[in-house]
Amino acid sequence: MIELVDHIGIAVESIEEAAPLYRDVLGLTFEGEEVVQAQGVKVAFFRAGETLIELLEPINDTGPVAKFLERNGPGLHHLALRCPDIKAGRDRCEAAGLRLLSDRPLDGAHGKLISFLHPKDTGRALIELTQRVDKSAGE
Repeated sequence: MIELVDHIGIAVESIEEAAPLYRDVLGLTFEGEEVVQAQGVKVAFFRAGETLIELLEPINDTGPVAKFLERNGPGLHHLALRCPDIKAGRDRCEAAGLRLLSDRPLDGAHGKLISFLHPKDTGRALIELTQRVDKSAGE
């Protein structure tokens, strides 16, 4: 069901302040930034082999990352696992008794579909299922 670790999400107060660690000290390649309005975040990606490190900065006080930072402070936010079919992945998780945090896949960064598993069902780890979407399909 899982192809690979897509990315590791790290909640930060400021991408501008956090980026030098990943870019300058660790020497990871900066892959770009974007705003994901639906999640209330600005994200910056750094490449570490096949896996991306995603820095998440809240753009408002009401989104899930803002609430995470308020409760926990900066740090590891989620582990994203890429699957070829997010609907099948969601169905398999639900069949195993895992709860999902949304009733349908949501729009994520890079145009991906995403779904989060409830951390109470995963040993307190927030796990994101993600699927690439072929933007050329239907064009």
